[in-house]
Order: sequence, then structure tokens, then C-alpha cells
Amino acid sequence: MSLLILVVDDEPDIELLFRLQFRHDLRTGRFVMEFAQSAAAALERIANAADVTLILILSDINMPVMSGLELLPKARSIRPDVPVIMITAYGDPDTKQRALENGAQALLTKPIDFVALREEIDVQVGRAA
Repeated sequence: MSLLILVVDDEPDIELLFRLQFRHDLRTGRFVMEFAQSAAAALERIANAADVTLILILSDINMPVMSGLELLPKARSIRPDVPVIMITAYGDPDTKQRALENGAQALLTKPIDFVALREEIDVQVGRAA
């Protein structure tokens, strides 16, 4: 069964950026990445992820209609076993506190530190193995 990382961000460029950063992992099948451009699409995929092992959710905070902070408790209620890492361009202390209080494992600021993100992904892949 495939290990899935779900990336939630309304910016279409994010998919290309992540696919480039993790191209070796994706090519070798270490894990797969899917991309949702809205919180609603992400919730649907989280609820219907029976065909894969969902190991990590990465979500932008600033999105239209439903923000990542609004998505967070809903995603955690559907899949409390899956860690959620929030991503934001605004790493202010209030945002970080709200994200962590609502169940986020971590908060990364843009531009994304892909070395730190890769370390977290390695931990989650190791746990799923």
C-alpha cells in the first residue's frame, strides 16, 4: 500500500515546487504526494483515503473559503492518527499558538525549509514502515 502525503494549498505553483523537491522519493515510490487546492477537497480526500496509508498532512493557513486553521480540527477529527503540519507566510506567535493548540504538530514558515520538512517526512515514513 502506498504512503500518502497530502499537501493542501490554494496556490497551484506549490505542487510543482513540492514535486521538484521530492522528485527522487516520488520516482522511487517511497511515498506519493497528492495536492488539494482547497480545504474542502482536502477533507474529502482525508475521509476517503482507504486506498492508501495517509502519513502526513501539510496545509497552508491562508486559503479562501476555509482557512488551514479551520481545516485543522476537522482533519484531526477525521484522522486523529495523522500528523498535520501547518505552513504560513506569517509566522507570528499568535498564529503559531493557535495552530499548535488546535493539534498541529508544527508550523513551518514560507519560504519552506525543505531540509526540516524532509526530516519530518523521514520520521513519518519510518513510523509507517
